[in-house]
Amino acid sequence: MKQNRKCIAIAGAGRMGRGIAVTFVYQGYDVTILDIKERNKEQFNQLKTETIREIKRQLEILADGGVVPQHSIPAVMNRVKVSPISDPGENRWKQADILFEAVPELIEVKEKVLKQLTSQLSEKSLIASTTSSFSVNELSNFVVNKERFMNTHWLNPAYLIPLIEVSPGDETSEESITDMFQLLEKVGKMPVQCQPSPGFIVPRIQALAMNEASRLVEEGVASVEDIDKASRIGFGLRFAILGLLEFIDWGGADTLYHASNYLHDSLNDDRFIPPEIINHKMADGEIGMKTGKGFYSFEGKDIDEYQMETLRKFMDILKHLGFIGQPVKQK
Repeated sequence: MKQNRKCIAIAGAGRMGRGIAVTFVYQGYDVTILDIKERNKEQFNQLKTETIREIKRQLEILADGGVVPQHSIPAVMNRVKVSPISDPGENRWKQADILFEAVPELIEVKEKVLKQLTSQLSEKSLIASTTSSFSVNELSNFVVNKERFMNTHWLNPAYLIPLIEVSPGDETSEESITDMFQLLEKVGKMPVQCQPSPGFIVPRIQALAMNEASRLVEEGVASVEDIDKASRIGFGLRFAILGLLEFIDWGGADTLYHASNYLHDSLNDDRFIPPEIINHKMADGEIGMKTGKGFYSFEGKDIDEYQMETLRKFMDILKHLGFIGQPVKQK
């Protein structure tokens, strides 16, 4: 990543575009948000006022959390510009080193915006769609110089959630991927790379979990409040420390295998059938920490220390949230 890359353009002034703007502007970048809709002057000025107000509010939230100094907000806001895409006199965005497309999830809108903007940017500028729906290979047909284009799927609120799913296309260059990872890491994000597969990583897992929670309500298994309490405290807390696959290795793929088959038989529903990769791990004896190999290899690892370090992280979270019992004072 070139050290002088300091200009960010964002196409789309909605919630995602504003959240991305906050991420970069308080890290010292100049940001231009491009309004992609045709509006009269009064309508644009209203949108601009709303956008600036929302970005300032998000910065104040960060200030309240001790992330951004309160006194720095006016100077930070000076680095934000909102411009209509149709303004021929506005050229700042054309010098941008990175363009994030954050327009509505309509293919015809994305086609129009990407064709219009990418033809006017420098050939070296990175271009990324924030889509959660369309394949990078489909969208790349609308981009000039496909080697610099990829999807970057941000999670809302974009200025808070560190994870970003980066999905390169078939023609995306390794240099562009490296530059994007370096840029995102520089502003405190944690990018992961995935193939151009529908739903990326998080939305696929999330959709299954949310649908299953809805089915529990539908079937009358528990109340809405208790399902949410169970998912926050029993599910969410553990996966803040252990990834899903790491968690399988902790408990053993055999536990997942038998539990899945039990649910399949008891509920008579094929959605609980374990995937082939779990069947293979059962057959190969690669069921996790207790056999030395699962999704991860534990060869040469100090298991006791690894477990203790993980449990310390759990305790830190539980203590912070007030979810860990305090010892009874001895008389």
